[in-house]
Amino acid sequence: MDVGCNGSAETIRDTAVAQPLIVATGLVAAEQLPVPRTGNVLVAGHSVGEITASVLAGTLDAESALVFVALRGRAMAEAAGRTPTGMTAVLGGEPDDVTEHLRRLDLTAANRNGAGQIVAAGSLESLARLAEDPPPRTRLRSLSVAGAFHTHFMQPAREQLAGIAPGLRPRTPAVAQLSNADGTVVRSGPDLVQRLVDQVAAPVRWDLCLARMRDLGVTAVLELPPAGTLAGIAKRELTGVQILALKTPDDLPAARELIARHTDTPTDGGQEGTTDAQAASTGTRLVGVTR
Repeated sequence: MDVGCNGSAETIRDTAVAQPLIVATGLVAAEQLPVPRTGNVLVAGHSVGEITASVLAGTLDAESALVFVALRGRAMAEAAGRTPTGMTAVLGGEPDDVTEHLRRLDLTAANRNGAGQIVAAGSLESLARLAEDPPPRTRLRSLSVAGAFHTHFMQPAREQLAGIAPGLRPRTPAVAQLSNADGTVVRSGPDLVQRLVDQVAAPVRWDLCLARMRDLGVTAVLELPPAGTLAGIAKRELTGVQILALKTPDDLPAARELIARHTDTPTDGGQEGTTDAQAASTGTRLVGVTR
C-alpha cells in the first residue's frame, strides 16, 4: 500500500503497479459494505475488475486474486514492451461500421463498452492510420496506456497466467458473475479462472454484460472504486436503473442504503451455483461492478 499512498503519478500509471492497486482498492471498499450473497445479486468486472468481482462472487479468495493480478500486471507490461502498440477510444458512429473500419486498418475492437464507445487497439502505425482516416461520424481520443491490451499482442501474458491458474483453487460462485467475454453468467470456478486467463488477449464485451443486466431486470448498479466511468456508461445504457459510483468514503452511507433497498434477503445468506435461469427467476436487482 506504500506505493498507492506515496508513489509518484508516473509509478502508479505503470500497469504492473496500477492493476494490483485497482483490485486492492475495490476489495478494501467492499469490506466496508454488507456484500449480499443472494440469488437476486450479481457482480461484473471490466477487464482487471473481473478479478475483484471473482472475490465478491466467492470464487477466489483475496490472496489468490492479488497473486494473480500481480503477475497479470507484470506480464502485460512485459508483453507491451515487445512491440510499440497502443489504444484509442472511438466515440460515436455505428458499432458495426466502426468495427469493420478497424478491421480494415488491422486494428482490434479491444473494448466494446456500449454507449457509442469502442476502443481500438493495435500497432502505433495502424493507430496513426486511424487518426488520419477515422470512421464516419466519430471522434477519437488517444488513451495513455502501455500497449494493446485485450488483443493478440498480449498472448505472452496469457501464457504466463495459464501457468499459475491450476494453483488458484477456485470455488463455485456463491452469486452470479457476468463474463467479459460474452456477458454470460459464469457457473463454475474453473470456468471463471480460464476466462480470467483468456481475457487478457481477448476483447472486453462490456456491451454484452450491459445487455444481460437489462435482460435480468436489474434495478440498481453500484460501482466500486476507482469509480465513475462504468457508472457513466450504465446511466446511458440502463434507463430507469438506480446507479451509484462509490468514489470516496463519503459515499459509503449511500452505498449501504442502496444495497439495503435493492436486496430483500439476509446479507450473510448464500446461494451456491447461481445460473442464468436462477438469476432470472429470482429477479436480479443489484449489480456490483468493478474495473
